[in-house]
Amino acid sequence: MKALEEKILAEGQVYPGNVLKVGSFLNHQIDVPFMCECGKEFFSLFKDEGVNKVLTIEASGIAIAALTAQYFECPLVFAKKSKTSNVADNVYMSEVKSYTHNCVNQVIVEKAYLNPGDKVLVIDDFLAHGEALTGLFDLVRQAGAEVVGAGILIEKAFQDGGASLREQGYHIESLARVASMDAETGTVTFVK
Repeated sequence: MKALEEKILAEGQVYPGNVLKVGSFLNHQIDVPFMCECGKEFFSLFKDEGVNKVLTIEASGIAIAALTAQYFECPLVFAKKSKTSNVADNVYMSEVKSYTHNCVNQVIVEKAYLNPGDKVLVIDDFLAHGEALTGLFDLVRQAGAEVVGAGILIEKAFQDGGASLREQGYHIESLARVASMDAETGTVTFVK
């Protein structure tokens, strides 16, 4: 999506360690009209898949997943990174390593919200090593539901997650695929 690439070039910042900061429009301050356009693009890419649930992981994926779910006219479910007092014991659980936070989270979804036969579109803000998607796909499998695909805003294509998951047969669509980043110069290049 050319508009997303242009937004990254205009507002993104590259930090050491292959960190791309897009807090001005995605995961600290949200440009809602722009994210609606991204959600509409995900709808156009997956509209024929019979999606009846959108799934993401807290926290940064929630905004784009909600704005995508509105086009599918279906519920958004998000995997929680910690069990709270208002979450039942009847949950699906999977472990997800976070490279951004350098920790492992046990993500959970209450069983009432993912059901056998659901056709689930997974949406997330970033794809690098694929750990979050792998954990979310596992939750869908545990529920006896079907992953119809994954929509990613920004894929770090120079890391192995996207290629590995595509090799496993998953339908993954990324709106911007970063080929390389340089923290010294602040440059970002995209896959052609």
